Amino acid sequence: MDRLTQIEVFVKTAELRSLSRAAEALGMSNAAASRHLAALEERLSARLIERNTRRLWLTEAGQEFYQRSGTLLTELAEAEEAVNEHTLAPQGLLRVTSSLSFATIYLAPMLPQFRKLYPKLNVHIAVANRYLDFIEAGIDVAIRTRLHEPDTNIIVRRLGRMRRVLAASPAYLEEHGRPREPADLTRHDMLVYNLAQDPFSLRLTKGDAERTVRITGALDCNDGQVIRQAALSGLGILIQPLYIVQDDLASGRLVAVMQDWQLPMLTMNIAYQNRERLPAKIRVFTDYLVNYVRQVSSAGIWSA
Repeated sequence: MDRLTQIEVFVKTAELRSLSRAAEALGMSNAAASRHLAALEERLSARLIERNTRRLWLTEAGQEFYQRSGTLLTELAEAEEAVNEHTLAPQGLLRVTSSLSFATIYLAPMLPQFRKLYPKLNVHIAVANRYLDFIEAGIDVAIRTRLHEPDTNIIVRRLGRMRRVLAASPAYLEEHGRPREPADLTRHDMLVYNLAQDPFSLRLTKGDAERTVRITGALDCNDGQVIRQAALSGLGILIQPLYIVQDDLASGRLVAVMQDWQLPMLTMNIAYQNRERLPAKIRVFTDYLVNYVRQVSSAGIWSA
């Protein structure tokens, strides 16, 4: 059997903590993956992985081999990427994760033109409003709003900063009136993104004045698109980044309120693993994404 394939099966199994998931990721059957792993252990005369019906873990020998073989595969991938970059043809699979809103508004629309430029590069998008682990989920690029990564091996590139807005449908405002001051929000039906930091506490500023109000959610949800649809249906006042509701505000489907009071700015970042040589597929994708976002966004949404 091919020694490199054996190592790839082992490393992917160690990363995903599952032989079946590793087989799926590598495009082979479970039986084939099991044969490769068994052949590797026989060749090394060492047990690398222990497993039972509920979980899988590395032996001491497996941990040592994983560290060394993982580095080997990374260096090999970077060597291949260097050749691809030299020939200007990034190829293979690029795994990207972002929120549903960002994927819907920016990633999906940009892909047709992007793939015309790089037809040999396929893109996998993992939509998640939680932060997926780079290694466990096999992620190449993540679009995230947190300022810092707990893993110092992750590079963070700022995509931009934007305002968050309070907005509601004309029907809701006609029935309930417009809030004028921060304290007014306590009497309104609020639509809350519950993954925000301290989501039920709003800090608003106007010049030197600052107010913090506690709100109650008529709806709280972990997805911005659900909150947007609820606002369009007249359920209440949402608090969302401007890019999510830019078209609704422009068309009049939603109306911004209390625009003289400012919420804290939201920072959007692009994150990827630190490597001695940045793979060409990551470089071309991130560069294209930064330019695309600025080209298609309404004026004034993003600041550097």
